[in-house]
Amino acid sequence: MIECWRWFGPDDPVSLQDIRQTGATGIVTALHEVPNGVVWPEAEIAARREMIEAAGLTWEVTESIPVHEDIKLGAHGWQKLAENWAESARALARQGIKTICYNFMPVLDWTRTDLDHELADGATALRFEFAAYAAFDLFLLKRGGAEAGYSEEDIRQAKAWLEAHTPEDHEQLVRNIIAGLPGSEESYTLEGFRAVLQRYEGIDREALFQNLSNFLEYVVPAAEEAGIALALHPDDPPRSLFGLPRIVGSLNDLKHIAAVSSSKAHGFTLCAGSLGVHPDNDLLEIINALGKRIYFTHLRAVKREADPRNFFEDHHLGGDIDMVAIVRALRNLERQSDRELPMRPDHGHRMLNDLSQTSTPGYPAIGRLRGLAELRGLTRAIDVLDEAKSAGQKRGSV
Repeated sequence: MIECWRWFGPDDPVSLQDIRQTGATGIVTALHEVPNGVVWPEAEIAARREMIEAAGLTWEVTESIPVHEDIKLGAHGWQKLAENWAESARALARQGIKTICYNFMPVLDWTRTDLDHELADGATALRFEFAAYAAFDLFLLKRGGAEAGYSEEDIRQAKAWLEAHTPEDHEQLVRNIIAGLPGSEESYTLEGFRAVLQRYEGIDREALFQNLSNFLEYVVPAAEEAGIALALHPDDPPRSLFGLPRIVGSLNDLKHIAAVSSSKAHGFTLCAGSLGVHPDNDLLEIINALGKRIYFTHLRAVKREADPRNFFEDHHLGGDIDMVAIVRALRNLERQSDRELPMRPDHGHRMLNDLSQTSTPGYPAIGRLRGLAELRGLTRAIDVLDEAKSAGQKRGSV
């Protein structure tokens, strides 16, 4: 696998020189400063690529060109925004960057309620707590009709969370959820968040899927012509939030989306953490079903709690995910398709010097370095064992 590292551009606390020292060779990045819906200037893409290459690295994956909210809504004028998206993709291809990770999550991208959940070893991790989320939705956001989506016990626990935490904690929760996590591209005030949620009234799963299908009809032919691999990222977490539909959270969802187009340009990002949050998702079954349409991988592990709607980011070889089996399946996929998959460690713990330095939530230096080292060692061990097994079988057949 091509070892990659997510980099948020020149203002990222982790520099390209730092990344070079991790042993990663590929960069996963985007022009985060360009507003959603605007065509990326090719000169700026070229300048960013040249900056990366001057550091001895390669720009392997774009994550991501954000999909404008009006495309997800199917609002008037969405076609022009889709064409802008396709033109940005073409410009990337002309600069040699031909894998694009994107998502179709309405309003919010990935969501967590706690960005510094303390673990037993003193490191901190990202966490999603359902009671905190419900407290925000019911009592801080005060979303109209929200109560209908919760049981009486859910509401009781949400009230208990609110009462057990200070006003400062409430403000921090609001920031964590709607201020925009890294790569999400959007942030909101409470009033603005309520307004954009209202725009989704009448948009159910079927309507959102149709809007995704319409978008793909625009961009897949452009991607295919340019030799681009489009890699749709699953929802994180893979369940409805704030009454919004989410359509990329299960094997059935992925199969449904795969059927939209048989083009080789239309594929997926396998995010082990996002899909692994849901206990019904069998990641090996998903890898086997998607097969050669997996173009990019995020390897991270999550640990579900007593309430399985709660989870935190565990170390990369821990949690509820069999990372050994996942990496072996991905290595087999690479051998079968005769290609290397770009891979990046994801959502590392804040640990050691990370705890005393500025750190982008989910993307500290040392925590991700630990994850990369674990994944590198795991991959090499699997390769050695598989080579030994293959050699033994050859000797036995002689």
